[in-house]
Amino acid sequence: MTELDDIDRRILRELTCDGRISNLALAERVGLSPSANLRRVAALEKAGVIAGYRAVLSPEKTGIGFVAYVTVGLNHHTKSSQDAFERAMARAPEVRECHNITGAVEYLLRVEVPDLPAYKRFHTDILGALPQVQTLQTYVVMASPKDERG
Repeated sequence: MTELDDIDRRILRELTCDGRISNLALAERVGLSPSANLRRVAALEKAGVIAGYRAVLSPEKTGIGFVAYVTVGLNHHTKSSQDAFERAMARAPEVRECHNITGAVEYLLRVEVPDLPAYKRFHTDILGALPQVQTLQTYVVMASPKDERG
């Protein structure tokens, strides 16, 4: 594990809010010279603390009008069942996140689609058609008062 100090944490907080911030602006916000800041960011990248940068997309502008979390219980608790399910989820563009979890079910999915009919098709034709799936429970997102993913 990489040892992070307060300056590293401030850098990470600022980059989390704006990954495209200029080095000069970031240095000013965290109280470093631009060259020292650049060295810190490079060190955080090299250590793998900063794993990458990405664009945060507008759901409305990209046609996503329906978001749901889906819990999935498998009918067989074997490595082969899990592998087959995970491969199917990796191929499904509707699945934005797939988490193997503990508890009463094995997986938690974040599903993003244009609308309810698109979700019904995904639910029936993709999830419902998988032989590994035993139970599904859908939780529709009505609002996200806090979402730090973007």
